Amino acid sequence: MNLGIEGRTAIVCGSSQGLGLACAEALAREGVNVILNGRDAAKLEKVVTALRAATDTNVTAIAADIATAEGRERLIAAAPVCDILINNNGGPKPGNFADIDHDTWMQVIEANMVAPIMLTRAVLTGMKERKFGRIINITSAMVTTPRPHMAPSAGARAGLTGAMKALALDVARHNITVNNLLPERFDTDRQVQMAKAAMARDSISYEEARARQVESIAARRLGDPKEFGATCAFLCSAFAGFMSGQNIHLDGGSYPALL
Repeated sequence: MNLGIEGRTAIVCGSSQGLGLACAEALAREGVNVILNGRDAAKLEKVVTALRAATDTNVTAIAADIATAEGRERLIAAAPVCDILINNNGGPKPGNFADIDHDTWMQVIEANMVAPIMLTRAVLTGMKERKFGRIINITSAMVTTPRPHMAPSAGARAGLTGAMKALALDVARHNITVNNLLPERFDTDRQVQMAKAAMARDSISYEEARARQVESIAARRLGDPKEFGATCAFLCSAFAGFMSGQNIHLDGGSYPALL
C-alpha cells in the first residue's frame, strides 16, 4: 500500500534505537526523508549508514538532547520543512513514589511533557501553511493504566496527552493530525531495563522478570517493534487525515477498559 507520503520530511526524536528507530525505518521505507535524533553521535551514525543502505531516501541525523532548549533548537534548525514530527524520549526509571524528589519530577516533566510540546509548537506554523501535518507522540500505556512504580511516566505523559488533545481540536481544519501511540511491552532495551528493575524490586531472577512481562500481555508475547513502526507510518499517511486526537494502544490486547 502506497501511503502517499513519499518525499515528505520527518523528524523522529529518540530514533537511534527502540521504538523511535522502528518508526524511522518504517517512514524511510515509504520514501520519507528522515531526520534521526539521539544523544549518542556514534550510534546515530551507524543507524544512518544502515538506513541509507536499506532505502533510497535521504537520511540525516542530529545528535542533541531534546530535553534542553538548545538541543531542540538544533534539531528544528536541521529541518526547515517538517511535515511529520514523531515525539519520543526515553522514559523515567521506575521507582517508589516517596523516593521521587522535586528535581526528578522536574526532569521528567521537561523530558516527557515540555520537550514534545515545544517541538510541536516550533513546527506548527509551517504545517499550517502547507496544509499538511502529522504529529505522533509516543507515550505509554501508563497514561491510561498507571502503576504505582511508574508515577512519573504516568504523570508527565498524561499531562502531554491533555495538551495534545486540546491542540488536535484546533488544527484539524488545517489537515494536521495529532495522535498518541501507547506501547506496552515491546521487545526493546527498555523492557530489559524494566526487567532488571523488577529483579531488584521483587528479588526475582532475570528469567522470572522476563516471564512476568510476557504473562502480563494478553497475546502472551512481547510486541515486535516493526509492528509499532508500521502503525506509526500509517498514522502519518495521506489516508489518516480523518483520525486525530486519539490514544492508540499497542499492547497485544491487554488494555482492560471499554473506552
